[in-house]
Amino acid sequence: MATRPVILLGRFYYFILALIIAIPLGIYQAVRRNTLGDNVATTLAFVTYAMPDFFLYLIAISLLALTFPIFSYEASQSTSVLAVALDWRAMTLPIVCLALLIVAGYSRYMRSSAMDTLAQDYIKAARAKGLPERLVLMRHLLRNACLPMATLIGLSIPYLLAGNLICEYVFNYQGLGLLFYDSLQTEDYPVLLAYTLLGGLLTIAGNLLADVALTVADPRIRLA
Repeated sequence: MATRPVILLGRFYYFILALIIAIPLGIYQAVRRNTLGDNVATTLAFVTYAMPDFFLYLIAISLLALTFPIFSYEASQSTSVLAVALDWRAMTLPIVCLALLIVAGYSRYMRSSAMDTLAQDYIKAARAKGLPERLVLMRHLLRNACLPMATLIGLSIPYLLAGNLICEYVFNYQGLGLLFYDSLQTEDYPVLLAYTLLGGLLTIAGNLLADVALTVADPRIRLA
């Protein structure tokens, strides 16, 4: 497959980017809940989450690749990993669009978890002792609010293999989604079996990593 570096790098980049945005955004919304910023972020998250994938891709291409030619309308076609990593004009749109779709859901989970954590007695006790708000958020809120996210991230690992057929088609790159679809059309059973086997292994690995991360982050789970 000529564009295999695009598949691997694109998946890794958009997943990491989504986490970098979703976790701080969810905490901000929880701390500033029912304010203008929270309402705007909630509205954008709902709109993005409800929007059909292809519609978001086409809007991004129309605005940022055709009307204002800042980025390329297709992903990188290079076979070099370094060339793909440095080709920001070609890779920005697919990575950002996929990340936005994940952020819309992850930020809601993070907001809900952070709001539950803020209601706990140890948060109130830390504030009553006069601990600065920054330390309350970093030491007590962030670590405990991220526990449900660890499970969600572990369950999301198999999606890195599953790919996104619509995104791959719109941005014109040969990803694993198109590979699986083409294998179905041609009855390529070795590819289908390998794809299914890898999906099962990633599901087990994701659950295992989530359990390990929870035991590391929360000593109460280790004691139980």
